[in-house]
Amino acid sequence: MRAGHPISRHNTTKYANYGIAPEELTMAELLKTAGYYNKMIGKWHLGFHVKGSHPLDAGFDEYLGLHGNYATDKKDADTLYHNRKVKDEKVNFTKVTKLYTDEAVSFIKGKYEKPFFLYFSHHIAHTPILPSAPFKGSAAKKSGKYGDFLLELDHSVGQVLKAVQDKGIIDNTLIVFMSDNGPARFGSAKPLNGGKYVTLEGGHRVPAIFNWPGRIPAQQVCHELITSMDLLPLFCHVAKASLPNDRKLDGKNIINLLTGTDPNSPHDYFYYYNGLNLQAVRKGKWKLHLPRTVADQPYWGIKKKRYASLNQPLLFNLHQDIGEKKNVIQQHPEIKTELLKKAEQVRAELGDVNIIGSDQRPHGLVDPNIKG
Repeated sequence: MRAGHPISRHNTTKYANYGIAPEELTMAELLKTAGYYNKMIGKWHLGFHVKGSHPLDAGFDEYLGLHGNYATDKKDADTLYHNRKVKDEKVNFTKVTKLYTDEAVSFIKGKYEKPFFLYFSHHIAHTPILPSAPFKGSAAKKSGKYGDFLLELDHSVGQVLKAVQDKGIIDNTLIVFMSDNGPARFGSAKPLNGGKYVTLEGGHRVPAIFNWPGRIPAQQVCHELITSMDLLPLFCHVAKASLPNDRKLDGKNIINLLTGTDPNSPHDYFYYYNGLNLQAVRKGKWKLHLPRTVADQPYWGIKKKRYASLNQPLLFNLHQDIGEKKNVIQQHPEIKTELLKKAEQVRAELGDVNIIGSDQRPHGLVDPNIKG
């Protein structure tokens, strides 16, 4: 919402000018000020053909990938790009994961004089669920092709990690593995409720693995709340890159949480947006779902009946009720009042459906909740 890109983009006329704004600062741009060489592999999905929104416009020195969601029936959706030029057309999706992995391994094992940042954005395990031949039937029968797909992803991650080890830079490299959202049609978020497309914990709460031998304790498990927005200030801290002081950053530097020197999340509050719609506010263990209508929902949320509309707010204690099933709002009116007040403050700053926030970059879309 703050950066003006709250809606997923598609390969249609409606989104022709919709992309990440050139004025936004990415982690790649900030790392470049500290002398880093930045490479990206995989899915960009932030306006590849929109002026000023290409990875090379956003701080990356090199790019290789299928820039959006893969499809064979949409123009440019199965085209492999190197930087700004077409490298291959009508790419077979079963070859993409190996192609990406080989590119990452080759880069890591190569010669470079600068420290590097590699952003590896896999298409796998997004649809289409098409594992390559070596992995077909490799998972348990009940998990089917999706299980095969996950094993292929696991193998890819293993190859990248091995390349870092073989290069002898494992002790000087922070590796982060994470997902962008909960499961859609396949997989499970249990014991969480919900999945992709909704603001229940199953949609937002995903695994995140941080590896940095000698700095992050091995086998440490942390249950505190962090967000992918924290990666920008974290990476800048590690790389000794200065953060901008001309804008508000929602991410926090989580280095002390990762190293175990501070056991507490740096976030006092967290805000759950679904498209343009502020749907929940969290403080510690307390999560308040806000009233909403079906008309407030983005196109992907309308078809999901679970909490697509709410007449009254709901309050959950996530420490006792991770599945968000027991509404305890009557027992805690003071928490309800506090979080409703915070929601109004957030709407005033970041906006909501039909509300323009004081620090919200305009997205420029007409009828943004409609796919178009």
